[in-house]
Amino acid sequence: MHAHRVSVSVVIPAYNERKTIREILRRVKRSARDLEIIIVDDGSTDGTRSILKEYAGDPQVRVILQPENGGKGRALRTGFMAATKDVVLVQDADLEYDPDDYETLLGPLDHGRADVVYGSRFQYGARRALSFRHALGNKLLTFVSNLFTDLNLTDMETCYKAFKREIIQNIELRSDRFGFEPEITAKIARLGCVVYEVPVRYYGRSHTEGKKITWKDGIAAFWHIVRFSIGDRRFTKDAETIRRVLISQPQIPEAGSEP
Repeated sequence: MHAHRVSVSVVIPAYNERKTIREILRRVKRSARDLEIIIVDDGSTDGTRSILKEYAGDPQVRVILQPENGGKGRALRTGFMAATKDVVLVQDADLEYDPDDYETLLGPLDHGRADVVYGSRFQYGARRALSFRHALGNKLLTFVSNLFTDLNLTDMETCYKAFKREIIQNIELRSDRFGFEPEITAKIARLGCVVYEVPVRYYGRSHTEGKKITWKDGIAAFWHIVRFSIGDRRFTKDAETIRRVLISQPQIPEAGSEP
């Protein structure tokens, strides 16, 4: 199959990342892709916003300032709707994930094999050895998610997710915090998206180094898995637009949203 190098909107939610924001932007910008970078600052109070002013004249970077801290999920929704390229890719503002993996992540989309690609930390990539309990929790959440979605993912909670833009912009998303991961996984499964998973490198942070997700978010994720797998029946904005770009043509849930 002939490959087409997709263009990419890299959406970066950022909250109090002054120590890493310049470096992650430097790494993203060295990608050879046709890409735009959309940074959504989620109410930072540590000086991150002052640093982002340095990119005011950069044609490749757009900065969106949220009026207050609303959570990763809310910041992502804002960034997704601002995207204009073929594919929307989520990139955290810390240095846990390596933008040098973009080519691996985007390969199935280039070749027209996937609608969505997940980058797994638990396949073959190099990764920092951190908390066993945190890794076990991730694997347990992925297992439960797979039971509901019938996908065979190894890392549902990964940051690295890449979507055809028409798909991610036409899904109603509700989670404001880290519930985004199980929510989007449940909804793309219900849409019948062709999902690929590829190995990526992972250099995790500890909580003392600034990691923000907590055990409470892990507990909440179980509820999100159930809620978005069997509830929220009407979650598409424009079902026909989604249908046009899917590799397969399943029955799309009725357009509209429920309270």
